[in-house]
Amino acid sequence: MATLTKRALAGFAAAGAMALVLSGCAGGAAEVAEEAAEEPAETEETTEEAPAELDFLACAVSDEGSWEDASFNEAVYRGLLQAEDELGVQIRALESNTPEDFAPNVQATVDEGCDVIFGVGFALEEALKASAQENPDMVYVAVDGDNTVDGEPLANVKSVRYAMYESSYLAGYLSAAYSTTKTLGTYGGVQIPPVTDFMDGFYYGAMAYAADSGEEITVLGWDPMAGTGDFIGDFAPNSATSKSIAASQVEQGADVIFPVGGDQFGAASEAISEAGIEGVMVGVDLDIAATSPQYAPFVLTSAEKRMTAATFDIISDLASGGEFSNETYLGTLANNGTDISPLYEFDDAVSQDVKDRLEELKQGIISGDVDPLS
Repeated sequence: MATLTKRALAGFAAAGAMALVLSGCAGGAAEVAEEAAEEPAETEETTEEAPAELDFLACAVSDEGSWEDASFNEAVYRGLLQAEDELGVQIRALESNTPEDFAPNVQATVDEGCDVIFGVGFALEEALKASAQENPDMVYVAVDGDNTVDGEPLANVKSVRYAMYESSYLAGYLSAAYSTTKTLGTYGGVQIPPVTDFMDGFYYGAMAYAADSGEEITVLGWDPMAGTGDFIGDFAPNSATSKSIAASQVEQGADVIFPVGGDQFGAASEAISEAGIEGVMVGVDLDIAATSPQYAPFVLTSAEKRMTAATFDIISDLASGGEFSNETYLGTLANNGTDISPLYEFDDAVSQDVKDRLEELKQGIISGDVDPLS
């Protein structure tokens, strides 16, 4: 059982932020440094006061992998850090290296008397629900998980889920419009709904572009009607299997790859680079071009699952005395729980007509006029 403290991720976050600053300002870095050197030193030092510490302990247990996984674990952990920094709550984050760690880690949060316990990922929901049944006075949040037993919701478990087929539909449409080969590829970690939701939306978004443009679009790696496709078999980051699947799809003509399995961006970008093509990929969960800038030259956009905001909002409400609710939170385009990321350096490569059509489709999904699953 590993615990990640605020200090452990602070260096990681600072490094990422510095990379972003340098990449965005490389052209004028010397000038800025020179101007800074010429300016007189400030006579008064201004510091931002830390919030008063609250008697509230927010805890989380990760799915397999690190809190720095460039995916859903990290998204939740960022929400914990934000709550600690802005609200003054205490936090405790336990990493799970294997599924065998789930139950002991959840029990450890119970033993510490946590005021709210987040379980991250579909795979962790059984351990979370078992603990919730044994500890009815404690409250839990199943991120990407279910809160029901025998069809009935547990009173002390809140489910946080996302309609990822909505933003992925937009990503699929954009990818089909951007592609020069008109062949796209997608693959998943494990064939479970939180993964295939992305792949469904991506497929149908690509088909929507085919209908609009009259061009033939091929999507490799997933057939939503048959329910068959390409899967790694786990969520191990950037595995040889992941790279092999990406390379196979590139070899079949795909120039846009949508890997849905946590951090597979190293594997996918290597497959693209080694093939010597002008290919790109679509990120998942976080705004990958911003949070992992080393991949920015390959990231057309990302289908964001905005778990950081949901985590912070839940903690904020409970820490301020709000009453716990087991009502499911569903992140959608309408409530800004999901969306595609900015295009950044690919902005000029996408026509205004396509951008306008994406906005029309987004509003259509929100209003119910566009079905992202057909």
